[in-house]
Amino acid sequence: MGRRLLTYVCIDTSGSMRGEPIEAVNTGLQALLASLRQNPYALESVHLSIVTFDSFIKEVLPMTPLEQVVLPEIQCPESGATFLGEAMEYIAQAATQNRRLSTAEQKGDWQPILIVLTDGKPTDLLVYSESIPKIKACGFSSIVACAAGPKADASFLQKLTPTVVSLDTMDANAFAKFFQWVSAAVGSRSTSIGTASSNDLPPPPPEINIVF
Repeated sequence: MGRRLLTYVCIDTSGSMRGEPIEAVNTGLQALLASLRQNPYALESVHLSIVTFDSFIKEVLPMTPLEQVVLPEIQCPESGATFLGEAMEYIAQAATQNRRLSTAEQKGDWQPILIVLTDGKPTDLLVYSESIPKIKACGFSSIVACAAGPKADASFLQKLTPTVVSLDTMDANAFAKFFQWVSAAVGSRSTSIGTASSNDLPPPPPEINIVF
């Protein structure tokens, strides 16, 4: 069995994402999938999982080989909290369980990738703070966090990862650019595995702002 590049996409589905924003995210995910499938290295190694968070945590796509992925239609409740902390707890547990480690007989999976998208800030601040060291202990090669829209608070995401970007708008074009950039990041990681550094990410397009 080949070495896998486990890729977790964690998406905010709180009430404020309802309507055009989540429709744009669904469109962006389709573009992400189509782009990755054009990369033979990604097809060989990338496995994808999608987790959503509002007042509940849902694994809407279990870890699946890229060629077998059938994307669900992600929907939002009319209202709901932003339990990002619980989502990170879930991801940390899943990453620990899913990743195959190297043994004397075979090499284990590559270091996984985590992509987080939110348009607000965590409602469960204590749980979020406690989840950060657990996520960092999972050995992700890259954690990319996106603060989408004017109400997103990037400072909380910066506690999770130094790679934080922001989107000024939450329309289809903005999310498309973000997911195109993500697909380039995952694609380049799958192509250059074994030589890429942990921060080996392509530069983002002009629509995406790096948060310092």
